[in-house]
Amino acid sequence: MSAFALAADETVPSFERPVDLVHLARQTLGDRALEREVLGLFEVQAKAIIAQLFEVGDENLRHDLAHTLKGSARAVGAWKVAEAAEACERVSADKALQWQNALADLAGRIEIALAAIEDIIRH
Repeated sequence: MSAFALAADETVPSFERPVDLVHLARQTLGDRALEREVLGLFEVQAKAIIAQLFEVGDENLRHDLAHTLKGSARAVGAWKVAEAAEACERVSADKALQWQNALADLAGRIEIALAAIEDIIRH
């Protein structure tokens, strides 16, 4: 398939948007009310997990929280959040600066995704 054909295919996931609406529509079978409900649940969970990640020192718990967020982000099509959560998953406890950088990146990506979700839910 040519690049032009891929660009014209609206079913190709968009990794550039904070939330891939094509993916989300597939996950919810096009049910707009369900899309909003799922996004609302993701919003609550993402806020809770990022707050916990800033507080927790235990490496296993950090890993589990980041892993949970990665899965939830993938489910709604928040690919950049999932990517950043995966980066947090991989950072070991003895690399404090890498952890802080990965966590800051994740927080920023969550902020962008949540702003987009608020816009989607309102419309």
